[in-house]
Amino acid sequence: MADSPLIIVKQAFEGWMNGSGNISRIFAPEMTWEVFGRSAASGRYKSAADFATKVLIPLNERFIASDPMRPTRIRAVYADGPTVIVIWDGGGTTILGTSYENTYAWIFTLDQGLVVEATAFYDAISFDEMWAIAPKEK
Repeated sequence: MADSPLIIVKQAFEGWMNGSGNISRIFAPEMTWEVFGRSAASGRYKSAADFATKVLIPLNERFIASDPMRPTRIRAVYADGPTVIVIWDGGGTTILGTSYENTYAWIFTLDQGLVVEATAFYDAISFDEMWAIAPKEK
């Protein structure tokens, strides 16, 4: 029997939090992702690659390797069929040596064990302060 959406998402978050995995491993290639609000990353992304290129990769470039952006506390996980809501605190140390902390609410819809639709809410002011940091040179 296949794992439920709740178990899949919980395991992915736990792996991301403890550094043994990455949340993007449960993203379907054709996934859509919408960031609500008016932050620098707000908008609708048409695929996992689009979201990774425009948000995840630039975000990761703003953090030091020894303390990357990832969950620090999972507040709650709720599921209703294929939909899973995760409320979590995240943070890390930026390349400037500053601490970043934010609270997120992510809503995932899964199909065949992968996220096909995602919606994110977070503190846009905190996010934009972090996003203003120039990414590290490649």
